[in-house]
Amino acid sequence: MTEPHLHYVTVPVTAFAQNSSIVWCPSTMKAAVIDPGGDLPRLEAAAKAQGVQLEQIWLTHAHIDHAGGTAELSERLGLPIIGPHPGDQFWIDGLAEQGRMFGFPSVAKFTPTRWLHDGDTVQVGHCVLNVRHCPGHTPGHVVFHSPEALRAFVGDVLFAGSIGRTDFPGGNHAELIASIRERLWPMGDDTVFIPGHGPESSFGEERRHNPFVRGG
Repeated sequence: MTEPHLHYVTVPVTAFAQNSSIVWCPSTMKAAVIDPGGDLPRLEAAAKAQGVQLEQIWLTHAHIDHAGGTAELSERLGLPIIGPHPGDQFWIDGLAEQGRMFGFPSVAKFTPTRWLHDGDTVQVGHCVLNVRHCPGHTPGHVVFHSPEALRAFVGDVLFAGSIGRTDFPGGNHAELIASIRERLWPMGDDTVFIPGHGPESSFGEERRHNPFVRGG
């Protein structure tokens, strides 16, 4: 029996319009929230509107606009924090400072329930997603890929027509390009990706037309 594909809804949060996604298994209605950067009432309302039960937090990386609401949401709802890769520990340690710098209210650091590494999987209900470690934007950035649904949640690695910044501490341009070409492109041209900001696109579209990585 083939299990139904992953479902998701994307909710822009914070002043950075960061794409937080609620992903769920349609047969169990169990859900995870990816990158709850803030505006938690909006995320909880979106989950309620879909009739799903939030059970996990998944993090692509630990920049404030992606991880700022993690500690509060985890504590309030008793949710495990899955990810990112240990390379982002220093960003987690600095969350309070990031919050003060960018005007986020009372942001607390946290300890992930489970760190993620390249080749791991995460699961919500019957839906299993592959984890790829894609450093460059941050050292510990990971991407969540559902081959069955032809979807990838890529955080700030790749955008429609652009790529992630590499001028933050721990950023590395060559690593980012390698992550995109060696880890994302093999997922297939027809895979649609949900970036950390802006509209969705496909890997094929970006491979052909994105001026930063096309032709590679």
